[in-house]
Amino acid sequence: MEYDSNEISNQSFFLKGQFLFAMPDMADPNFSKTVTCISEHTQEGALGIVINRISSSITAKDIFDELKIEYITGAELIPVYIGGPVNTGEIFILHCQPFESESCFMITPFLGMSNTMDMITAIANGKGPESYIIALGCAGWGPGQLEYEIKENAWLTCSVSEDILFNTAVDARWDKTAEKMGINPALLSVTAGHA
Repeated sequence: MEYDSNEISNQSFFLKGQFLFAMPDMADPNFSKTVTCISEHTQEGALGIVINRISSSITAKDIFDELKIEYITGAELIPVYIGGPVNTGEIFILHCQPFESESCFMITPFLGMSNTMDMITAIANGKGPESYIIALGCAGWGPGQLEYEIKENAWLTCSVSEDILFNTAVDARWDKTAEKMGINPALLSVTAGHA
């Protein structure tokens, strides 16, 4: 689908450091009842990581074994998230401090994203950040696509919450994000009005 770049540029707003909350009628099964952390958003498009879907078939052990990284006892049980349907063979790590790695890409003052061997090795050795999410794949949108989808009421947005990211049970993150926005998910209508 083509998106009118003139229309988009007239209402440009960038959502880096925001959660995307999938509306209940989201038809795409990749995003049904998801919360996505937007890591980057420019006129060239957007990239995000889904934060409330854990792989049922892949664990950190599979990643460590594939990369031939030794790991401490317990690290093999670290869950791996399904970050989205794009670049499904790539590893993305959302994490809190430390942010010293040269490859760390800052999303907010408290949240970075890395995908380097040194970060994965540190996590395997129990020396990584205190809080993190390891994801395979990401979500991606072309120029104007995300803005169009928001205009079409596919998503709601709010600022990223460290508490939801790292301290909330995975299966509660969609509901907690709704509550953060002051919404009762049970009352969400599948059709939204325009004021």
